[in-house]
Amino acid sequence: MKDCYSVTTYSVQSILGLIESGDIAIPEIQRPFVWDSTKVRDLVDSLYHGYPTGYLITWKNPDVKIKGGGVAEGKTVLIDGQQRVTALTAALAGKTVLNDDYESKRVKIAFNPLYEGEGTPFAVLTPVIEKDSRWISDIAEFFAPDFDSWSFVNDYIQANPDCNPKIVNSRITDLKAIATRQLGCIVVAAECSIDEVTDIFIRINSKGAVLSQADFAMSKIAADEAHGGNMLRKAIDYYCHLSVKPEFWATITENDAEFMASEYAAKAAWLKDDKDDIYDPDYNDVLRVAFMHMFRRGKLADLVSLLSGRDFEARDFKSEIADASFAKLHDGVIKFMHKGNFQDFTAALRSAGFISPAIIGSKGAVNFAYNLYLTLKEDSSIPSTDVKRWVQRWYVMSVLTGRYSGSSESIMDRDMRGIADRGFVSFYNEIAASQLSDNFWSVTLPQSLTTTSIRTGAWMVYVASQVRAADNTLFTNGFKVADVIGNVGDIHHIFPKAYLRKEIDAPQRLYNQIANYTYLEKRINIAIGEKSPGEYFSQARAAIIEGKPYFGDISDEETLALSLKANCIPEGVFHMTAKDYETFLAERRALMAQKIRRYFEGL
Repeated sequence: MKDCYSVTTYSVQSILGLIESGDIAIPEIQRPFVWDSTKVRDLVDSLYHGYPTGYLITWKNPDVKIKGGGVAEGKTVLIDGQQRVTALTAALAGKTVLNDDYESKRVKIAFNPLYEGEGTPFAVLTPVIEKDSRWISDIAEFFAPDFDSWSFVNDYIQANPDCNPKIVNSRITDLKAIATRQLGCIVVAAECSIDEVTDIFIRINSKGAVLSQADFAMSKIAADEAHGGNMLRKAIDYYCHLSVKPEFWATITENDAEFMASEYAAKAAWLKDDKDDIYDPDYNDVLRVAFMHMFRRGKLADLVSLLSGRDFEARDFKSEIADASFAKLHDGVIKFMHKGNFQDFTAALRSAGFISPAIIGSKGAVNFAYNLYLTLKEDSSIPSTDVKRWVQRWYVMSVLTGRYSGSSESIMDRDMRGIADRGFVSFYNEIAASQLSDNFWSVTLPQSLTTTSIRTGAWMVYVASQVRAADNTLFTNGFKVADVIGNVGDIHHIFPKAYLRKEIDAPQRLYNQIANYTYLEKRINIAIGEKSPGEYFSQARAAIIEGKPYFGDISDEETLALSLKANCIPEGVFHMTAKDYETFLAERRALMAQKIRRYFEGL
C-alpha cells in the first residue's frame, strides 16, 4: 500500500491554476455544489488563519497503449476535495457554481479588514453588508491578475477615514497570502486498484465518508472528453434530477444549448411530463443497471478499469478496450433512459402490486430487476409475453430473501455470470429451488415477519399481494388497500396498543409487531378505541347479523369472512383477549406467509 501513493503539497494558487488549465480534472464542477455559503466562508477563514483544511486526493489515470505503439498519457482526476476546490474556485476566482437546480450562481464572500473580536472577519455577502463601507463585498477581486493593492488601500481609507492604514494594509496582505497557503495532496498512482484507492480515501477522510465505486466511475467518465464522457455524465445527472423534478426541464432548455443539441436530450425529454415516483434513480442506479446489462458483470469497480482500457489478462491498458467500453456504457445508458423501457419496467412493478415507493425497499433489487428486464427483452429464448412475469418473480424472490440487501455486488456478479452461462430459466429454477423451499414458506418467511419494521421485505411483499388482489381494508367494502399505500397513518393495530399496555404491560417491541398491523380507516380505528379484538370483532359480526349500524360498512357475514381472509385475520379472533396475543401473532404470521406464497406462485 505504501508504494501506491505519495504525499506532496500544492499552493492554493497552483491548484486553481492546474484546474484552470485542465491538468487536473474536477468533474464535480459540472454537478450541483452541495456546500452552503457559510461552509465556503469557513474554508476561507481557515486558510486565512493558517488552519489545516484536510488532504486532497488525486488519482493519475493509467497511460493507455495506442495502436501503432506508444502510449497516451492519462489525465489526473481529483477524487476527493472536489467541494473544497469548487468552493475556492467560487470564492477566490469568482467563478459561478451550480445550485441544486443546476442554476449558475455566484458565492460572494465579504471581508472586513477592521474586524475585531474572536469571530471571523469573513461573511457571506448580504445587502446590509454591501452597504457598509467597512466591508469589502467580494474577496475575488483581490486575486484578480490586475488587482492594484496600493490603489485599493487608498480608496478604502478614503471611505473609512477613521481606520488605521497600517492595519488595513497588513490585513489585506494577509488575505492575499491565502493564494500561497499549502494544501496537502495524496497522489495515488495509476496502477493502484480501486479497492486500494477507496481504502486510502476512508483512512484519510476525517469524516469517514465512504467514496462509492459509482463516484469513481462518474469521475472517470467526466474526465474523458475524448470519448464524450463529459456529456455522458451530464446526461446521467440531468436524467436523475428530472426523475425527481420534472419542472427542471425548463431550466435545461433555457440554459444548456450544448446538451439540448446532443442525442441525450431527446432521450430525457419525456421525463418533463413524468409524475411516477416508484423508481427515481440516482447516478449509482443508472451506472449499475447499464453496466450489468452491457458488460454482464456486477462489480462496478470493473467498470472504471474497463473505461481505463484495462486488459485483465495481459495486465496492461489498451486504447481499444477503453474505446469499446465507453461505447458499451453509452449504449447501456441510452437503453436505461429510453421511455419505453423505463415505463414498461415500472409497469411490471406496478402490476405486481408495487405501486408506491413506500413498499419498494431495496434499490439493489430494483436495479437488478431493471437490468434483467433489459437482458430478457433481448433474449430470443424468452417469449416477449413472458418477460414481465419473469422480472416480477425474480424481483419478489430477491426482496423476500434479501438477496441484494447490503453489499451485494458479488452476488449480482455471480447472478449475471450464472444467467449468461446457463440461460435465465435454468438459472432461475436452480435459485428458486434452493431459496424458496417448503421450509422457507412455512418457517423462514413467518420468522422474517417477527419484526416491528414496515421496511422489511416480507411486509412490503405482503402489502403488494393485497394490492394485486384488490383487497379491501379491514371492515370495509370498497375502500382498497391500494388507496392508502404510503399513508402510515392508515396502518393500525389489530390488538390496540393502549389495550395491550393496560392488560399485559406490553412494550413497544411487542405491540408494534407487523403481524399486529393492518390497513384500517381512521374513523374505524377511532371507533374501536381500546377494545379487545374479541369484543369489537364480535360486535361487528352481531351488528351485521341483526342488520344494525356499526363502525364498518360490511353488510353480510360472507363479505365479513372475505374481509378477514383478505387481511389474514385468524378465525379465532372473535374470542381473543390479551392472553391470546402471542398465539394471534403466530397464527397471523403463518396466514400472511401463505398469502404471500399464493401471490408469488400466481405471478
